[in-house]
Amino acid sequence: MTKKVENLMLFMWTVAFTATLGSLYFSEVRQYEPCELCWYQRILMYPLVIILGVAYAQKNAKIAVTSLTFSIIGACISAYHYSIQKLSFMQESAPTCGRVSCTGEYINYLGFITIPFLALVAFILIIISSILVLKSIKGEK
Repeated sequence: MTKKVENLMLFMWTVAFTATLGSLYFSEVRQYEPCELCWYQRILMYPLVIILGVAYAQKNAKIAVTSLTFSIIGACISAYHYSIQKLSFMQESAPTCGRVSCTGEYINYLGFITIPFLALVAFILIIISSILVLKSIKGEK
């Protein structure tokens, strides 16, 4: 495994770890109860911390296929969640998410940064890194 691939693997793990700590901070420290869509995003992000950590330790770059899959699904959910928060025509058709509304915004930094936006950024960073890892290992063959 090249140094570039190794650094990308470490970067992906760092992004997943930071996103996980951030979501735990919002729910456990700030006491923001996650909505149903937030839980789906967590279900896809949390395992990446372990999967990518083990893959990095084992120098297994092929795990990028798994991280890419998890992240594409997570990014789709995050993008949908963000759109029902920010686009009025999407809010009208938003599903009921249980006790906590999926259209609610616990944070709204600079008028556009919400929790689903942060998750979307993390998933996109992992997607881009996974693609770069896959291209690099394909080029090594």
